[in-house]
Amino acid sequence: MLRDEIITVFGGSGFLGRHIVRALAKAGYRVRVASRRPHLAQDLRVMGVVGQVQLVQANIRVASSVERAVEGASGVINLVGVLAESGRQNFSSLHAAGAKAVAEAAAGAGIERFIQVSAIGADADSPSRYAQSKAAGEAAVKAAIPTATILRPSIVFGTDDGFFNMFGSMARFAPALPLFGGGKTRFQPVFAGDVAEAALKSIESDEARGETYELGGPGVYTFKELMAFILEETDRPRFLVPLPFAIGTVMATLFELAAILPFVQPLLTRDQLIQLQRDKVVADDAKGLDALGVSPETVEAIVPTYLVRYRRHGQFHEREA
Repeated sequence: MLRDEIITVFGGSGFLGRHIVRALAKAGYRVRVASRRPHLAQDLRVMGVVGQVQLVQANIRVASSVERAVEGASGVINLVGVLAESGRQNFSSLHAAGAKAVAEAAAGAGIERFIQVSAIGADADSPSRYAQSKAAGEAAVKAAIPTATILRPSIVFGTDDGFFNMFGSMARFAPALPLFGGGKTRFQPVFAGDVAEAALKSIESDEARGETYELGGPGVYTFKELMAFILEETDRPRFLVPLPFAIGTVMATLFELAAILPFVQPLLTRDQLIQLQRDKVVADDAKGLDALGVSPETVEAIVPTYLVRYRRHGQFHEREA
């Protein structure tokens, strides 16, 4: 049965956004997906019954479109973000100014239920511009809506993720995979469906208002362990080559120069390399998924189901023991 409440989701057409839209629709909410290019997200409509999921055009750099998107909504979830900058789609305009624009529009509409999806490692004092902008976005949201909930996930995995898929694809052609800084950086990957459930619980829970949650799965892995896992699941023997961060910086600079060409995306940026020098795990004193009543899925249970597409001899080939 449909509820009368409308939840507006900015960035709902992205990888994580699709999981959140699905979770909201399953819970019976009317979902308004605000997107720059809604014509490319028509498939979202089938995540609910007829008319339950609405697509609207909105650009967070255009205040009037943001105001229209939140009009009549009882809650807002902001997911807009990028991992690498490209033209006007930069960290400052999206993570900081964009979050501020969405939060202020929601506050102006009298909305108190607001979820800002940030990232573990958000820090105003970080040398990473990505982390700085995420922290600025959090601060702007809290200034506009003190009852807002901040969700900070670690690496998010799922069928269309940009981490396991990227390295799984890379292993098909590259003779080796790089281990920047020796591959010692630790991660706590979290399933996209669990982040979506956390967003739903945050919308519905009064206890979550004004709180910050760091979201990580049940396992902590080094970068080297994750690379080894990918190679094992894809049945592709490759060298794992430790590289100093200094060499990585040179490589990232070359990738960024190549990205000047149209339609070329850098495999690695200097800012991403800076982020890679800091662990992405839930802090000991942070509230996590358990505080929201979410039981997380494991990497081992989910990731192999979509890494099969990269197996050396195909999906149905029996791997050698």
